[in-house]
Amino acid sequence: MRKLLGRCSLLAVRRMDLRLLLESEREAEQLDIYTDTLAAELQLCQRGGRGDAAGNSYGESVSELALSLAFELQAQPSYWSALVSAIAGEHAKHGPFWLDPGSDGILRKKFNDMYSGLRDKVDADNYVVTTARDCSPNKMYTYRMLDTAYREIEQVFANWREHAEQVAAILGRAAVGIPIEARQMKAIGGCKAEWVIRWSESLERFGGSPGPLHTKSKRFSSLKNSPAKIAALMAEIGEYEALSANAGGGEDWLGDEDEATAWLDDYLRVIGDSEAQEEEAPLADVVDLILQPPGEEDEGDEGDEGDEFDAACDALSGYDDADEGDDPGAAGAGEAASNIGTSPGTGAVTATRTDAGTDATTGLGVIGPAGFAGRPALAPVALATADEALAASLSLPLRFMELATAAQDGGSRMLQVLKEESLPIRLAVYQKLLGAEDESYPGEWLDPATGELPTLQQLAALDRISMPTLRKRRNEAIDKLYAANARNRT
Repeated sequence: MRKLLGRCSLLAVRRMDLRLLLESEREAEQLDIYTDTLAAELQLCQRGGRGDAAGNSYGESVSELALSLAFELQAQPSYWSALVSAIAGEHAKHGPFWLDPGSDGILRKKFNDMYSGLRDKVDADNYVVTTARDCSPNKMYTYRMLDTAYREIEQVFANWREHAEQVAAILGRAAVGIPIEARQMKAIGGCKAEWVIRWSESLERFGGSPGPLHTKSKRFSSLKNSPAKIAALMAEIGEYEALSANAGGGEDWLGDEDEATAWLDDYLRVIGDSEAQEEEAPLADVVDLILQPPGEEDEGDEGDEGDEFDAACDALSGYDDADEGDDPGAAGAGEAASNIGTSPGTGAVTATRTDAGTDATTGLGVIGPAGFAGRPALAPVALATADEALAASLSLPLRFMELATAAQDGGSRMLQVLKEESLPIRLAVYQKLLGAEDESYPGEWLDPATGELPTLQQLAALDRISMPTLRKRRNEAIDKLYAANARNRT
Protein backbone atom coordinates (compact mmCIF):
# COMPACT_ATOMS: atom_id res chain seq x y z
CA MET A 1 0.00 0.00 0.00
CA ARG A 2 2.79 2.42 0.89
CA LYS A 3 4.58 1.67 -2.38
CA LEU A 4 1.37 2.28 -4.34
CA LEU A 5 0.82 5.59 -2.55
CA GLY A 6 4.41 6.63 -3.20
CA ARG A 7 4.24 5.87 -6.92
CA CYS A 8 0.86 7.54 -7.41
CA SER A 9 1.96 10.54 -5.35
CA LEU A 10 4.86 11.09 -7.75
CA LEU A 11 2.42 11.05 -10.66
CA ALA A 12 0.14 13.47 -8.82
CA VAL A 13 2.81 16.04 -7.93
CA ARG A 14 4.08 16.05 -11.48
CA ARG A 15 0.74 17.61 -12.37
CA MET A 16 1.06 20.24 -9.66
CA ASP A 17 3.17 23.36 -9.22
CA LEU A 18 5.23 22.48 -6.13
CA ARG A 19 6.42 26.06 -5.80
CA LEU A 20 2.95 26.89 -4.51
CA LEU A 21 3.60 24.56 -1.56
CA LEU A 22 6.14 27.05 -0.30
CA GLU A 23 3.36 29.61 0.20
CA SER A 24 1.88 28.80 3.61
CA GLU A 25 -1.42 30.53 2.91
CA ARG A 26 -2.06 28.13 0.02
CA GLU A 27 -1.27 24.96 1.93
CA ALA A 28 -4.92 23.87 2.36
CA GLU A 29 -5.67 24.63 -1.28
CA GLN A 30 -2.76 22.50 -2.43
CA LEU A 31 -3.90 19.66 -0.17
CA ASP A 32 -7.28 19.61 -1.91
CA ILE A 33 -5.61 19.60 -5.34
CA TYR A 34 -3.22 16.82 -4.31
CA THR A 35 -6.02 14.68 -2.82
CA ASP A 36 -8.20 14.95 -5.94
CA THR A 37 -5.28 14.22 -8.28
CA LEU A 38 -4.05 11.30 -6.15
CA ALA A 39 -7.54 9.81 -5.97
CA ALA A 40 -7.76 9.85 -9.76
CA GLU A 41 -4.40 8.06 -10.05
CA LEU A 42 -5.38 5.44 -7.44
CA GLN A 43 -8.64 4.71 -9.23
CA LEU A 44 -6.69 4.07 -12.43
CA CYS A 45 -4.62 1.50 -10.50
CA GLN A 46 -7.61 -0.39 -9.10
CA ARG A 47 -7.46 -3.03 -11.81
CA GLY A 48 -3.68 -3.30 -11.78
CA GLY A 49 -1.82 -6.15 -10.14
CA ARG A 50 -0.68 -4.16 -7.13
CA GLY A 51 -3.89 -2.17 -6.69
CA ASP A 52 -6.16 -5.22 -6.98
CA ALA A 53 -4.15 -7.28 -4.48
CA ALA A 54 -5.84 -8.25 -1.21
CA GLY A 55 -5.21 -5.62 1.44
CA ASN A 56 -6.76 -7.22 4.52
CA SER A 57 -9.01 -10.05 5.70
CA TYR A 58 -12.15 -7.92 5.24
CA GLY A 59 -11.97 -8.09 1.44
CA GLU A 60 -10.59 -4.59 0.84
CA SER A 61 -8.00 -4.25 -1.91
CA VAL A 62 -4.68 -2.41 -1.62
CA SER A 63 -5.99 0.44 -3.80
CA GLU A 64 -9.08 0.83 -1.62
CA LEU A 65 -7.00 0.99 1.55
CA ALA A 66 -4.60 3.45 -0.09
CA LEU A 67 -7.51 5.65 -1.17
CA SER A 68 -9.01 5.68 2.34
CA LEU A 69 -5.62 6.60 3.81
CA ALA A 70 -5.22 9.41 1.29
CA PHE A 71 -8.57 10.86 2.34
CA GLU A 72 -7.45 10.71 5.97
CA LEU A 73 -5.13 13.61 5.16
CA GLN A 74 -8.21 15.84 5.15
CA ALA A 75 -8.91 14.83 8.75
CA GLN A 76 -5.23 14.86 9.78
CA PRO A 77 -3.82 17.92 7.97
CA SER A 78 -0.82 18.11 10.33
CA TYR A 79 0.81 15.27 8.37
CA TRP A 80 0.46 17.28 5.16
CA SER A 81 1.98 20.27 6.94
CA ALA A 82 4.96 18.11 7.97
CA LEU A 83 5.43 17.02 4.35
CA VAL A 84 5.32 20.63 3.15
CA SER A 85 7.92 21.57 5.78
CA ALA A 86 10.19 18.73 4.63
CA ILE A 87 9.90 19.81 0.98
CA ALA A 88 10.57 23.41 2.00
CA GLY A 89 13.69 22.27 3.88
CA GLU A 90 15.02 20.47 0.82
CA HIS A 91 14.24 23.53 -1.29
CA ALA A 92 16.18 25.73 1.13
CA LYS A 93 19.22 23.47 0.70
CA HIS A 94 19.08 22.59 -2.98
CA GLY A 95 16.58 24.94 -4.61
CA PRO A 96 13.72 23.51 -6.74
CA PHE A 97 15.04 19.97 -6.47
CA TRP A 98 11.87 18.47 -7.88
CA LEU A 99 12.91 19.71 -11.32
CA ASP A 100 15.85 17.30 -11.23
CA PRO A 101 14.96 14.03 -13.00
CA GLY A 102 16.74 12.15 -10.22
CA SER A 103 14.58 13.65 -7.47
CA ASP A 104 11.96 10.90 -7.58
CA GLY A 105 13.68 8.98 -4.80
CA ILE A 106 13.70 12.00 -2.48
CA LEU A 107 10.02 12.82 -3.08
CA ARG A 108 8.96 9.19 -2.78
CA LYS A 109 10.71 8.83 0.57
CA LYS A 110 9.05 11.95 1.95
CA PHE A 111 5.60 10.73 0.88
CA ASN A 112 6.36 7.28 2.28
CA ASP A 113 7.37 8.82 5.62
CA MET A 114 4.18 10.88 5.70
CA TYR A 115 1.95 7.90 5.03
CA SER A 116 3.84 5.70 7.50
CA GLY A 117 3.12 8.18 10.28
CA LEU A 118 -0.47 8.68 9.16
CA ARG A 119 -1.10 4.95 9.00
CA ASP A 120 0.25 4.48 12.52
CA LYS A 121 -2.02 7.28 13.75
CA VAL A 122 -5.12 5.82 12.11
CA ASP A 123 -4.36 2.30 13.32
CA ALA A 124 -3.67 3.58 16.84
CA ASP A 125 -7.03 5.38 16.90
CA ASN A 126 -8.79 2.22 15.71
CA TYR A 127 -6.99 0.19 18.37
CA VAL A 128 -8.17 2.58 21.09
CA VAL A 129 -11.77 2.33 19.85
CA THR A 130 -11.67 -1.47 19.65
CA THR A 131 -9.89 -2.24 22.93
CA ALA A 132 -10.49 0.90 25.02
CA ARG A 133 -6.75 0.92 25.75
CA ASP A 134 -4.36 3.80 25.24
CA CYS A 135 -2.17 3.51 22.18
CA SER A 136 0.20 5.98 20.52
CA PRO A 137 1.40 5.96 16.90
CA ASN A 138 4.87 4.97 18.15
CA LYS A 139 3.46 2.00 20.02
CA MET A 140 1.50 1.02 16.93
CA TYR A 141 4.77 1.08 14.98
CA THR A 142 6.21 -1.36 17.55
CA TYR A 143 3.15 -3.59 17.21
CA ARG A 144 3.61 -3.62 13.45
CA MET A 145 7.30 -4.53 13.77
CA LEU A 146 6.50 -7.45 16.07
CA ASP A 147 3.68 -8.63 13.83
CA THR A 148 6.08 -8.57 10.87
CA ALA A 149 8.65 -10.50 12.91
CA TYR A 150 6.07 -13.17 13.74
CA ARG A 151 5.05 -13.53 10.06
CA GLU A 152 8.65 -13.94 8.94
CA ILE A 153 9.42 -16.47 11.70
CA GLU A 154 6.31 -18.36 10.61
CA GLN A 155 7.62 -18.44 7.04
CA VAL A 156 11.07 -19.62 8.17
CA PHE A 157 9.51 -22.44 10.17
CA ALA A 158 7.22 -23.40 7.28
CA ASN A 159 10.26 -23.69 4.97
CA TRP A 160 12.47 -25.33 7.57
CA ARG A 161 14.20 -27.57 5.03
CA GLU A 162 15.62 -24.54 3.17
CA HIS A 163 16.36 -22.63 6.41
CA ALA A 164 17.50 -25.40 8.76
CA GLU A 165 20.43 -23.37 10.14
CA GLN A 166 18.32 -20.26 10.75
CA VAL A 167 15.60 -22.39 12.39
CA ALA A 168 18.24 -23.84 14.72
CA ALA A 169 19.50 -20.31 15.51
CA ILE A 170 15.97 -19.10 16.29
CA LEU A 171 15.07 -22.11 18.45
CA GLY A 172 18.45 -22.20 20.18
CA ARG A 173 18.84 -25.89 19.49
CA ALA A 174 19.68 -28.19 16.64
CA ALA A 175 16.72 -28.74 14.30
CA VAL A 176 16.43 -32.43 13.40
CA GLY A 177 13.44 -32.98 11.15
CA ILE A 178 10.40 -30.77 11.17
CA PRO A 179 10.40 -28.67 14.34
CA ILE A 180 7.40 -29.23 16.59
CA GLU A 181 7.22 -25.44 17.04
CA ALA A 182 6.22 -25.07 13.40
CA ARG A 183 3.08 -27.08 14.16
CA GLN A 184 2.38 -25.41 17.51
CA MET A 185 2.66 -21.78 16.43
CA LYS A 186 -0.82 -21.20 14.97
CA ALA A 187 -1.07 -17.52 16.01
CA ILE A 188 1.11 -14.74 17.31
CA GLY A 189 0.31 -15.81 20.86
CA GLY A 190 2.27 -19.01 20.19
CA CYS A 191 5.40 -17.12 19.17
CA LYS A 192 7.94 -16.86 21.99
CA ALA A 193 9.74 -13.60 22.74
CA GLU A 194 13.11 -15.41 22.68
CA TRP A 195 12.46 -16.47 19.11
CA VAL A 196 11.89 -12.85 18.06
CA ILE A 197 15.17 -11.75 19.66
CA ARG A 198 17.13 -14.61 18.06
CA TRP A 199 15.42 -14.06 14.71
CA SER A 200 16.46 -10.39 14.71
CA GLU A 201 19.97 -11.38 15.69
CA SER A 202 20.15 -13.99 12.89
CA LEU A 203 19.07 -11.65 10.10
CA GLU A 204 22.51 -10.10 9.56
CA ARG A 205 23.97 -13.59 9.16
CA PHE A 206 21.22 -15.09 7.00
CA GLY A 207 19.67 -12.01 5.41
CA GLY A 208 22.55 -9.62 4.93
CA SER A 209 21.25 -6.76 7.10
CA PRO A 210 20.69 -6.34 10.84
CA GLY A 211 17.31 -7.17 12.32
CA PRO A 212 15.04 -4.46 13.78
CA LEU A 213 16.25 -5.12 17.34
CA HIS A 214 19.92 -5.02 16.36
CA THR A 215 20.27 -1.96 14.13
CA LYS A 216 22.18 1.15 15.12
CA SER A 217 18.84 2.87 15.70
CA LYS A 218 17.82 3.18 19.33
CA ARG A 219 14.16 2.74 18.52
CA PHE A 220 13.92 -0.97 19.41
CA SER A 221 17.29 -1.56 21.03
CA SER A 222 15.82 -1.80 24.52
CA LEU A 223 13.43 -4.57 23.49
CA LYS A 224 16.20 -7.09 22.81
CA ASN A 225 16.88 -7.13 26.55
CA SER A 226 13.21 -7.25 27.55
CA PRO A 227 11.64 -10.56 26.47
CA ALA A 228 8.83 -10.10 28.99
CA LYS A 229 7.84 -6.82 27.35
CA ILE A 230 7.93 -8.42 23.91
CA ALA A 231 5.70 -11.26 25.15
CA ALA A 232 3.20 -8.77 26.62
CA LEU A 233 3.07 -6.75 23.40
CA MET A 234 2.51 -9.86 21.27
CA ALA A 235 -0.26 -11.00 23.63
CA GLU A 236 -1.97 -7.63 23.10
CA ILE A 237 -1.64 -8.05 19.34
CA GLY A 238 -3.29 -11.47 19.62
CA GLU A 239 -6.18 -10.05 21.66
CA TYR A 240 -6.70 -7.26 19.14
CA GLU A 241 -6.73 -9.72 16.25
CA ALA A 242 -9.33 -11.83 18.03
CA LEU A 243 -11.52 -8.75 18.52
CA SER A 244 -11.20 -7.30 15.04
CA ALA A 245 -10.68 -10.29 12.74
CA ASN A 246 -13.51 -11.90 10.81
CA ALA A 247 -11.53 -14.69 9.22
CA GLY A 248 -13.54 -17.91 9.12
CA GLY A 249 -16.60 -16.36 10.77
CA GLY A 250 -18.38 -15.07 7.72
CA GLU A 251 -20.24 -18.29 7.03
CA ASP A 252 -22.03 -17.97 10.37
CA TRP A 253 -23.96 -14.90 9.26
CA LEU A 254 -23.67 -14.51 5.50
CA GLY A 255 -26.44 -17.05 5.02
CA ASP A 256 -28.85 -14.71 6.80
CA GLU A 257 -27.97 -11.71 4.64
CA ASP A 258 -31.07 -11.92 2.44
CA GLU A 259 -33.36 -12.45 5.40
CA ALA A 260 -31.83 -9.52 7.26
CA THR A 261 -32.19 -7.30 4.19
CA ALA A 262 -35.85 -8.22 3.83
CA TRP A 263 -36.43 -7.53 7.53
CA LEU A 264 -34.81 -4.10 7.23
CA ASP A 265 -36.90 -3.31 4.14
CA ASP A 266 -40.09 -4.20 6.03
CA TYR A 267 -38.96 -2.19 9.05
CA LEU A 268 -38.24 0.90 6.96
CA ARG A 269 -41.57 0.51 5.16
CA VAL A 270 -43.49 0.37 8.44
CA ILE A 271 -41.62 3.38 9.79
CA GLY A 272 -42.30 5.28 6.58
CA ASP A 273 -46.02 4.44 6.68
CA SER A 274 -46.23 5.52 10.30
CA GLU A 275 -44.52 8.84 9.60
CA ALA A 276 -46.80 9.42 6.60
CA GLN A 277 -49.87 8.81 8.74
CA GLU A 278 -48.63 11.19 11.40
CA GLU A 279 -48.08 13.87 8.76
CA GLU A 280 -51.57 13.35 7.35
CA ALA A 281 -53.31 13.40 10.73
CA PRO A 282 -51.18 15.15 13.37
CA LEU A 283 -52.60 14.40 16.79
CA ALA A 284 -52.08 15.82 20.25
CA ASP A 285 -51.17 13.64 23.19
CA VAL A 286 -53.67 10.81 22.67
CA VAL A 287 -51.85 7.92 24.30
CA ASP A 288 -54.85 7.18 26.51
CA LEU A 289 -57.30 7.79 23.67
CA ILE A 290 -55.30 5.34 21.45
CA LEU A 291 -56.46 7.18 18.35
CA GLN A 292 -55.40 6.00 14.92
CA PRO A 293 -56.54 7.26 11.50
CA PRO A 294 -59.88 5.60 10.71
CA GLY A 295 -59.76 2.90 8.06
CA GLU A 296 -61.91 0.31 6.44
CA GLU A 297 -63.58 -2.34 8.53
CA ASP A 298 -61.36 -5.23 9.55
CA GLU A 299 -61.47 -8.08 7.12
CA GLY A 300 -62.77 -10.23 9.91
CA ASP A 301 -65.73 -7.86 10.37
CA GLU A 302 -67.05 -8.44 6.85
CA GLY A 303 -69.09 -11.22 5.38
CA ASP A 304 -71.35 -13.75 7.04
CA GLU A 305 -68.92 -15.13 9.62
CA GLY A 306 -70.48 -15.88 12.96
CA ASP A 307 -74.04 -15.94 11.62
CA GLU A 308 -74.95 -18.87 13.82
CA PHE A 309 -73.34 -17.21 16.81
CA ASP A 310 -75.19 -13.96 16.00
CA ALA A 311 -78.46 -15.85 15.94
CA ALA A 312 -77.69 -17.34 19.33
CA CYS A 313 -76.87 -13.86 20.68
CA ASP A 314 -80.09 -12.48 19.23
CA ALA A 315 -82.06 -15.28 20.83
CA LEU A 316 -80.33 -14.67 24.12
CA SER A 317 -80.94 -10.92 24.01
CA GLY A 318 -84.49 -11.17 22.69
CA TYR A 319 -83.90 -9.31 19.39
CA ASP A 320 -85.01 -10.46 16.01
CA ASP A 321 -83.48 -9.60 12.66
CA ALA A 322 -85.51 -6.42 12.46
CA ASP A 323 -83.67 -5.08 15.52
CA GLU A 324 -80.16 -5.44 14.07
CA GLY A 325 -78.29 -2.15 14.10
CA ASP A 326 -80.83 -0.50 16.41
CA ASP A 327 -80.19 0.40 20.00
CA PRO A 328 -82.17 -2.08 22.10
CA GLY A 329 -82.35 0.51 24.84
CA ALA A 330 -84.68 2.53 22.61
CA ALA A 331 -87.36 -0.14 22.59
CA GLY A 332 -90.86 1.06 23.41
CA ALA A 333 -92.29 0.93 26.94
CA GLY A 334 -93.33 -2.53 28.01
CA GLU A 335 -91.39 -4.23 25.17
CA ALA A 336 -89.46 -7.24 26.48
CA ALA A 337 -85.73 -6.78 25.81
CA SER A 338 -84.38 -9.98 27.28
CA ASN A 339 -85.28 -13.05 29.20
CA ILE A 340 -82.59 -13.97 31.64
CA GLY A 341 -82.99 -16.32 34.57
CA THR A 342 -82.93 -20.06 35.01
CA SER A 343 -85.17 -22.03 32.74
CA PRO A 344 -86.45 -25.13 34.53
CA GLY A 345 -85.17 -28.33 33.09
CA THR A 346 -82.56 -26.74 30.81
CA GLY A 347 -80.27 -24.86 33.13
CA ALA A 348 -80.34 -21.95 30.64
CA VAL A 349 -80.03 -18.52 32.14
CA THR A 350 -83.26 -16.51 31.71
CA ALA A 351 -84.89 -13.43 33.21
CA THR A 352 -87.41 -10.80 32.30
CA ARG A 353 -86.65 -7.09 32.37
CA THR A 354 -88.67 -4.05 31.40
CA ASP A 355 -87.86 -0.40 31.03
CA ALA A 356 -89.66 0.29 34.32
CA GLY A 357 -86.44 -0.46 36.25
CA THR A 358 -87.82 -3.49 38.13
CA ASP A 359 -87.22 -7.17 37.56
CA ALA A 360 -90.62 -8.49 36.55
CA THR A 361 -89.82 -11.95 37.89
CA THR A 362 -88.19 -11.14 41.22
CA GLY A 363 -89.46 -7.63 41.83
CA LEU A 364 -85.93 -6.56 42.86
CA GLY A 365 -84.67 -3.08 42.10
CA VAL A 366 -82.47 -2.82 39.02
CA ILE A 367 -79.20 -0.97 38.40
CA GLY A 368 -79.15 1.87 35.93
CA PRO A 369 -81.63 2.59 33.16
CA ALA A 370 -83.27 -0.30 31.44
CA GLY A 371 -81.33 -1.56 28.43
CA PHE A 372 -78.15 0.47 29.32
CA ALA A 373 -75.44 -0.44 26.83
CA GLY A 374 -77.30 -3.60 25.94
CA ARG A 375 -76.83 -5.30 29.31
CA PRO A 376 -79.98 -6.47 31.17
CA ALA A 377 -81.22 -4.31 34.01
CA LEU A 378 -80.96 -6.78 36.89
CA ALA A 379 -80.27 -6.64 40.58
CA PRO A 380 -76.52 -6.76 41.31
CA VAL A 381 -76.57 -10.36 42.56
CA ALA A 382 -78.62 -11.57 39.63
CA LEU A 383 -76.49 -9.65 37.15
CA ALA A 384 -73.26 -11.09 38.57
CA THR A 385 -74.73 -14.59 38.40
CA ALA A 386 -75.81 -14.05 34.81
CA ASP A 387 -72.34 -12.67 33.88
CA GLU A 388 -70.62 -15.70 35.41
CA ALA A 389 -72.87 -18.13 33.60
CA LEU A 390 -72.33 -16.35 30.30
CA ALA A 391 -68.54 -16.15 30.80
CA ALA A 392 -68.45 -19.88 31.51
CA SER A 393 -70.33 -20.59 28.28
CA LEU A 394 -67.71 -18.53 26.41
CA SER A 395 -64.78 -20.35 28.05
CA LEU A 396 -63.77 -17.17 29.92
CA PRO A 397 -63.05 -16.85 33.66
CA LEU A 398 -66.29 -16.80 35.65
CA ARG A 399 -65.62 -13.34 37.11
CA PHE A 400 -64.32 -11.93 33.85
CA MET A 401 -66.68 -8.94 33.72
CA GLU A 402 -66.13 -8.07 37.38
CA LEU A 403 -62.33 -8.33 37.25
CA ALA A 404 -61.97 -6.67 33.85
CA THR A 405 -64.10 -3.75 34.99
CA ALA A 406 -62.02 -3.32 38.13
CA ALA A 407 -58.80 -3.39 36.08
CA GLN A 408 -59.75 -0.28 34.12
CA ASP A 409 -57.74 2.86 34.77
CA GLY A 410 -60.20 5.28 36.31
CA GLY A 411 -58.12 8.26 35.19
CA SER A 412 -57.92 7.17 31.58
CA ARG A 413 -59.04 9.81 29.12
CA MET A 414 -60.56 7.08 26.99
CA LEU A 415 -62.69 5.89 29.89
CA GLN A 416 -63.84 9.45 30.54
CA VAL A 417 -64.89 9.89 26.91
CA LEU A 418 -66.55 6.46 26.66
CA LYS A 419 -68.01 6.31 30.16
CA GLU A 420 -71.48 5.73 28.71
CA GLU A 421 -70.30 2.66 26.82
CA SER A 422 -70.13 -0.83 28.25
CA LEU A 423 -66.88 -2.64 28.96
CA PRO A 424 -67.26 -5.01 25.95
CA ILE A 425 -67.69 -2.00 23.65
CA ARG A 426 -64.56 -0.38 25.04
CA LEU A 427 -62.61 -3.61 24.64
CA ALA A 428 -63.85 -3.83 21.04
CA VAL A 429 -62.49 -0.31 20.49
CA TYR A 430 -59.09 -1.35 21.84
CA GLN A 431 -59.13 -4.43 19.63
CA LYS A 432 -59.92 -2.34 16.55
CA LEU A 433 -57.30 0.35 17.20
CA LEU A 434 -54.47 -1.52 18.90
CA GLY A 435 -55.10 -5.12 17.96
CA ALA A 436 -56.04 -8.16 19.99
CA GLU A 437 -52.67 -8.24 21.76
CA ASP A 438 -50.84 -5.30 23.29
CA GLU A 439 -48.45 -4.99 26.22
CA SER A 440 -50.60 -2.23 27.73
CA TYR A 441 -53.60 -4.52 28.31
CA PRO A 442 -54.19 -5.69 31.91
CA GLY A 443 -54.17 -9.43 32.29
CA GLU A 444 -57.79 -9.33 33.49
CA TRP A 445 -58.89 -8.25 29.99
CA LEU A 446 -57.36 -11.23 28.24
CA ASP A 447 -58.70 -14.64 27.36
CA PRO A 448 -56.39 -17.08 29.23
CA ALA A 449 -56.62 -19.54 26.35
CA THR A 450 -55.18 -17.10 23.77
CA GLY A 451 -53.50 -14.39 25.82
CA GLU A 452 -55.46 -11.85 23.75
CA LEU A 453 -58.60 -9.78 24.10
CA PRO A 454 -61.82 -11.78 23.66
CA THR A 455 -63.00 -12.07 20.08
CA LEU A 456 -65.75 -9.84 18.74
CA GLN A 457 -68.11 -12.80 19.02
CA GLN A 458 -67.29 -13.22 22.70
CA LEU A 459 -67.59 -9.48 23.36
CA ALA A 460 -70.97 -9.35 21.61
CA ALA A 461 -72.19 -12.23 23.75
CA LEU A 462 -70.88 -10.57 26.93
CA ASP A 463 -72.85 -7.43 26.02
CA ARG A 464 -75.97 -9.44 25.08
CA ILE A 465 -76.04 -7.93 21.60
CA SER A 466 -75.50 -9.21 18.09
CA MET A 467 -72.27 -8.83 16.14
CA PRO A 468 -73.62 -6.13 13.77
CA THR A 469 -74.82 -4.12 16.75
CA LEU A 470 -71.44 -4.50 18.45
CA ARG A 471 -69.67 -3.26 15.34
CA LYS A 472 -71.98 -0.29 15.02
CA ARG A 473 -71.52 0.77 18.65
CA ARG A 474 -67.79 0.20 18.46
CA ASN A 475 -67.53 2.48 15.43
CA GLU A 476 -69.69 5.09 17.10
CA ALA A 477 -67.40 4.96 20.13
CA ILE A 478 -64.35 5.46 17.90
CA ASP A 479 -66.07 8.49 16.37
CA LYS A 480 -66.52 9.88 19.87
CA LEU A 481 -62.81 9.49 20.49
CA TYR A 482 -61.92 11.38 17.34
CA ALA A 483 -64.37 14.12 18.16
CA ALA A 484 -62.92 14.45 21.67
CA ASN A 485 -59.43 14.61 20.24
CA ALA A 486 -60.46 17.30 17.76
CA ARG A 487 -61.89 19.37 20.62
CA ASN A 488 -58.62 18.98 22.55
CA ARG A 489 -56.60 20.27 19.59
CA THR A 490 -58.79 23.33 19.23
